[in-house]
Amino acid sequence: MKALNILLAFVGGAAVGAACGVLFAPEKGEDTRVRIADALRKRGIRLSREDMDGLVDDIAEELGANAQ
Repeated sequence: MKALNILLAFVGGAAVGAACGVLFAPEKGEDTRVRIADALRKRGIRLSREDMDGLVDDIAEELGANAQ
């Protein structure tokens, strides 16, 4: 069970790291949102434009709060 927890923590950390990398990449915001939406659709998650904007804003807010 402990090995499973370690594996899940690693996978979760990798996902958060990848999301941060995409969000802070030097691309236009629209291009980044399209890439995120495509990645989510490949995994069967569909979001409207408003939901995607809200998700990106929530992530950016959370990252800003953690940086302080």
